[in-house]
Amino acid sequence: MNSSFRSWVLTDGKQGMESQCLGLMEALDLKPEILRIAPRFPWSALPPQLWLAPLSAPGPDGDRLAPPWPDLLISTGRQTVAPALAIKRLQKDRIVAIQLQNPTVGAAKFDLIIAPAHDKLSGANVVSTLGALHRVTPERLKTEAAAFAGQYAALPRPLVAVLLGGDNRHFRMTAELADRLGSLLADAARRHGAGLAVTASRRTSAANLQRIRQRLEGCPVDIWDGTGANPYFGMLGLADSIVVTGDSVNMVSEAGATGKPVHVFQLAGGSRKFSRFHAAFEAQGITRPFQGSLENWRYTPPDDVARAAAAVRDLLA
Repeated sequence: MNSSFRSWVLTDGKQGMESQCLGLMEALDLKPEILRIAPRFPWSALPPQLWLAPLSAPGPDGDRLAPPWPDLLISTGRQTVAPALAIKRLQKDRIVAIQLQNPTVGAAKFDLIIAPAHDKLSGANVVSTLGALHRVTPERLKTEAAAFAGQYAALPRPLVAVLLGGDNRHFRMTAELADRLGSLLADAARRHGAGLAVTASRRTSAANLQRIRQRLEGCPVDIWDGTGANPYFGMLGLADSIVVTGDSVNMVSEAGATGKPVHVFQLAGGSRKFSRFHAAFEAQGITRPFQGSLENWRYTPPDDVARAAAAVRDLLA
């Protein structure tokens, strides 16, 4: 790219959505400007087809959308659809506009849509991926593993990275499930002589994390307390296997990008989309259900990010 080339990532501030955009930008070797919008009412409650004056919708809590406009715009999330299309209309063929995930409007309005297969979206300008885009690369895993090796040096091998989610629109981590997960992890640690490196997400309630912590008493475990540098990628790089709750497409996709055994613990609830996603990952040999035993197997990680980046390069060329 020439020195004047401008790229934007546009999101509604959700960390998981932003991470997907950044993963694609990094694969393109670009350092984008990141804009986060917080639309005002009534725009925040309306579908994108009904937004009037979409560039005026973002409220004071978000970034202002104004020229100079980018040459490449990668956006994701329902609330970014109308602003992204408004910029596309202004710039016409002077911009490449890409939307991650199903925009729920006509696919042809964007130059490219990159959506997971469980969205069941198809079209000439649609790249279908097995899971979510992500920032996991062999280089990042190696670098982060070296950075956090000391933090987890006291834990025995095999080392299990445990990625905890929690409640969202489709799933609930009940107290009973938190107890069961904690007990299964303790059983696995004792049976295999394993160490546990645990991290929770924003969706993990303090009560459920405490229940899991109680059942891991006496086990070799490190539970990140949220202070200091985030060890997430370091854990993935150091781990021999991974246990992840099934409420997050992002976390399962990131775990599956490591090539390491991924054991999925399902929470209460679900949806047809999530069922299709988990079925696809199991069919590809990436994941297996977690039932308290640590299994070893091999698979080829999906090439979703590389394929998506290649499609974007073709458009930019």
